[in-house]
Amino acid sequence: MGNRYKDRHQYFDELVETSTAFYVDYIRQYTPVSEGTRVLEVGCGEGGNLLPFALIGCEVTGVDFSEKKIENARNYFRINGAEGSFFCADFFDFPKQDKPFDVILVHDVIEHIAPEDKGRFMERVHTFLAPKGVAFLAFPAWQMPFGGHQQTCVRKGVRVLPWIHLLPMPVYRGILRLFKEPEQHIEELMDIRRSRMTAEIFEDLCRITGYDIQDRTFWLVNPHYRAKFGLHPVRLRLGLDRIPYLRNWLSTSCWYVIH
Repeated sequence: MGNRYKDRHQYFDELVETSTAFYVDYIRQYTPVSEGTRVLEVGCGEGGNLLPFALIGCEVTGVDFSEKKIENARNYFRINGAEGSFFCADFFDFPKQDKPFDVILVHDVIEHIAPEDKGRFMERVHTFLAPKGVAFLAFPAWQMPFGGHQQTCVRKGVRVLPWIHLLPMPVYRGILRLFKEPEQHIEELMDIRRSRMTAEIFEDLCRITGYDIQDRTFWLVNPHYRAKFGLHPVRLRLGLDRIPYLRNWLSTSCWYVIH
């Protein structure tokens, strides 16, 4: 499981596969996506989510604070014969562009943002959005088995332990140290724990910052798991997706389209 977080080209290819199979058509239900559509991804990493949009003629822009990931994105796009604009910047400092964006992607990012900054982040996303544009946000529900991102751990033994992120912080930290996880990564996981995201927190953010929720889709089996593990995607149904709090324990990914 951990190898894909070291092999960035593999990680890129898996994102391309998922975005091609699911994200483009999902977003098309709420806004046109075709040649000339302006697409921005916040926290784009190597740009795997953006490549399928670029290949159908969209004008894609990615911003990420990791210089290495932006360098990889430019290289991977060049290898695939695609065009895209990539910027190494903190999104809070990223300058307004000449034109607003029709689609904004925020994939597995909001759960990393500090609680005190989440509202400001959502407001800033809105400033980049075209009047009829939509934002697509996806995140793992905090209470799901790996909602703490422990699957990204360096040590193999600890990265397969579900729900340990729900333990009291000193206990969680102690387990990570017991497995000799590097201190830098432990602090990153502690930040994620402090910044936890649930469907209820996200919907409160939307209400406070003035967004309309156009769609919410909860996944029992995340569509991205098809590329990662060969698993068939399964939506959370039978009304379980409408039960607050319980749905967070069952949702490996929460998808929202907002305007």
